[in-house]
Amino acid sequence: MIKSLPQAPPARPFLKWVGGKGRLLSQYQPWLPQHYHTYYEPFLGGGALFFHLQPRQAVLSDVNGDLVNVYQCVRDRIHEVTHHLQIHSARHNQDYYYQIRASTPSTQAEQAARLLYLNKTCFNGLYRVNRRGQFNVPMGRYHQPHIFNPALLKAASQALQGIQIHTSTFADLLQANLSPEDFVYFDPPYHPVSATSNFTSYSQNTFTAEDQTQLQAVFCHLAQQGVQVMLSNSDCEFIRDLYQGFYIHQIYAARSVNSNPSKRGKIPEVLITSYAKPT
Repeated sequence: MIKSLPQAPPARPFLKWVGGKGRLLSQYQPWLPQHYHTYYEPFLGGGALFFHLQPRQAVLSDVNGDLVNVYQCVRDRIHEVTHHLQIHSARHNQDYYYQIRASTPSTQAEQAARLLYLNKTCFNGLYRVNRRGQFNVPMGRYHQPHIFNPALLKAASQALQGIQIHTSTFADLLQANLSPEDFVYFDPPYHPVSATSNFTSYSQNTFTAEDQTQLQAVFCHLAQQGVQVMLSNSDCEFIRDLYQGFYIHQIYAARSVNSNPSKRGKIPEVLITSYAKPT
């Protein structure tokens, strides 16, 4: 009897990222365009929608240069990254975590492995830096953290081959010559629904109401050019007012971690598209 070879895992996000969309993809599916030429994602984060779609042509970008370097190295230097992660995995303990957190790696592959290691061992996978740009999240309370999966990283590397990845802001899309054949997905830091729900962004600067307004202007410009545009954000009056005139769909995200049990459960978000539901 011939044994079948184990199948390689499908490509999927390899980073833990606040606001990751993995659990919302089934709700996004009815609103995704069926045909497009190039996919653009300027708030890359964990890249859940990219890995779900796996488009043949894509431009992935983010303002976070450390994050962009991780994707570039997983695409181009997977063996070097894996080598350094093996070392981190073997040496992991509390002292080692803070030693690596305070370190400044000399190569791009080492930098990428450092972020991946910290991402899987820090508190809640949070990415936070101080005003000097230094990562400052404490170590998480994990008994045996699963620091990396070589097969998963390899699958992600294969999915990223031929994909453009660079550091830029969402406003740079205005210079990108997009066409009606293209699809853009915006997943910005969400606008706070209350004064106490604001969250420090993953770059040195917060994403303000003015930034949300500038993003809406970019959304409108692209929509006027016929580009297929989709955006996710919190369900609040400010966001609904900004995008009135576009298609606003309510979806629900699970919130399972909260000190107040009454605030756990599903919370509404909005998915906004420049186009009607695809047929």
